[in-house]
Amino acid sequence: MTLQQFRVLLAVRQHGSLTRAADALHYGVPTVTHHLRALESHLGAALVTRDRGGARLTELGELFADEVAPVLTRIERAERAVLELRDAGAVTLRVGTFSSMGSRLIPAAIAELRERSAVRVEVVEAEPTEVVRLVRAGDVHAGLIYHVSTEPGFVGTDLVQRSLFSEPYRVLIAKRSPLANRETLDFADLAEAAWVCSRSEDEASDRVLRRVYQSLGLPMRELMRTDDLYMIHGLVAEGLGCALTTSAAVDADFDVVLRPAKQDLGERRVSFVTRRGPMPAAVGWLGEILERLTAARR
Repeated sequence: MTLQQFRVLLAVRQHGSLTRAADALHYGVPTVTHHLRALESHLGAALVTRDRGGARLTELGELFADEVAPVLTRIERAERAVLELRDAGAVTLRVGTFSSMGSRLIPAAIAELRERSAVRVEVVEAEPTEVVRLVRAGDVHAGLIYHVSTEPGFVGTDLVQRSLFSEPYRVLIAKRSPLANRETLDFADLAEAAWVCSRSEDEASDRVLRRVYQSLGLPMRELMRTDDLYMIHGLVAEGLGCALTTSAAVDADFDVVLRPAKQDLGERRVSFVTRRGPMPAAVGWLGEILERLTAARR
């Protein structure tokens, strides 16, 4: 038995005529007749009856058609999936990202990508320096990273970066804090403030804080080190400390506000990064989707 035989039988059932079935399949009537005879010979049963009014399936033909129709649908779906993945250049796309922005951009990008291809996406959460290392090692196809505008970014002839957007660093404080009444905060007045810092001392916002406090000749006090965004927001909302972040990372469910600073805190510049050289087409598609999404959010 062949798929062509199944398609011919189902076309005859749908159109009620060998001629109309042939037209729908772009076959000649002799080809349709050949496939029907071959199928009936294999099964040893008549599947189609013909008269002046056209053609219809016998009882056995209807039974067989009911069984093969879902099989043919699954085979056609599998064929489309293989073609889509062939065109995408990958079955599974691995993407590295930092958590605060990844959770806002990557799910929407995956949803749009899956409308175009059956490619699966695996997400690895890590700090930008680790994401870059994974990209360079080939452990992920691409990554969402950021760097501070006042510092050199990730450079190298082996990397290709697609800039997505920039946003200024701000001070995250409790909404009920007296500081929330100020339009701009001066770090000279924050000498006694305690800061929620990242677990990694190499995190960009921590470097910004150290730079600003060193420029003022003041010590920086740490309240706690954590990378849990909910914990950071909860500590700040309770008035236990402050944090340095950007508007895209703020969770509106917490009673916190952002305030700019008198000192230059720089911007967080977010990029989509890949290795230079041939890449699966799906990587380029994902980059294009992220550009559209970030442009729409701006």
